[in-house]
Amino acid sequence: MYQIGTTLTQFILEEQRKHTGATGEFSCVLNDVALACKKIAALTSKGDLIGVLGSAGSENVQGEEQKKMDIITNDVMIEALSRGHAAALASEEMDEVYHLPGNVPRGHYLVTFDPLDGSSNMDVNVSVGTIFSIIKAPEGVENPTAADFMQLGTKQVAAGYCLYGPSAIMVLTTGKGVNMFTLDKDCGEFLLTREDVKIPADTKEFAINVSNQRYWEPPMQRYIGECLLGVEGPRGKDFNMRWVASMVAEIHRILTRGGIFIYPMDSKMKAAGKTGKLRLLYEANPMGFIVEQAGGMATTAYSRIMELQPTDLHQRVPVVMGSRNEVELVTGYHNA
Repeated sequence: MYQIGTTLTQFILEEQRKHTGATGEFSCVLNDVALACKKIAALTSKGDLIGVLGSAGSENVQGEEQKKMDIITNDVMIEALSRGHAAALASEEMDEVYHLPGNVPRGHYLVTFDPLDGSSNMDVNVSVGTIFSIIKAPEGVENPTAADFMQLGTKQVAAGYCLYGPSAIMVLTTGKGVNMFTLDKDCGEFLLTREDVKIPADTKEFAINVSNQRYWEPPMQRYIGECLLGVEGPRGKDFNMRWVASMVAEIHRILTRGGIFIYPMDSKMKAAGKTGKLRLLYEANPMGFIVEQAGGMATTAYSRIMELQPTDLHQRVPVVMGSRNEVELVTGYHNA
């Protein structure tokens, strides 16, 4: 148990002391991520004052329009993580693995990240966030390749996100529960504000983009249809719908009060040859790890996300995660 107000730095060091033989390198990686998130929090709070809103006039590897802040925050993450504690990096905004400069020592961890999830929301002043995942690098490899990143989500040693909203909140798991740290701008530290966060098993709230309903698979049509029937339907209760179009914001709400977040497979994606919307390495795996550590559940609607074998740095998957009983119901409908 930690005292509310414990700094993230102190929390990381105290956790390190519990591991005999720890070198401190893992702690340094986490601190590097925290430093990057502090810088990004400052940038997002200034917005148009420093001219960082709007399109950059380029596309990422998925063919999506890049915002100025996508590129800026990606550079911030790379700079912070190129201090000799990581072995290599992979980002949603980069085509290939990022290898550290030749004069930088190699650490023993691989870090993947989405530097600014929901970046289009920046233009309308809605919450955005950074998502990250940490796995172990193979021994004796100086410049890890994409193949070295193809590890199951169950191999993650840490995952987290930083939400940039009315306050900046770092949410972190190292496989021993989920803790939240709020950035105190006066002292420049993330301070523990919620410990051992748990997602309620039941909920009356779902988050999905209903504009795509006509493309959904029949089991998803059934599930959302039953929710919309409310107290008169088979569920026997009324549901509320939410949709922020920022995974970090959606998952943070679920961690705070429960709910289910769904980005399902649909016929439009299949026709385009896509395997889903969200990225396995940069979004689904780290968020799945966090949700499971908070007592929730994370699936593709058919199987556990963290047991999927990655095949590509930018592999996409369907996502259903949040309150356990609702995710189990959705997954049961799809596997019937």
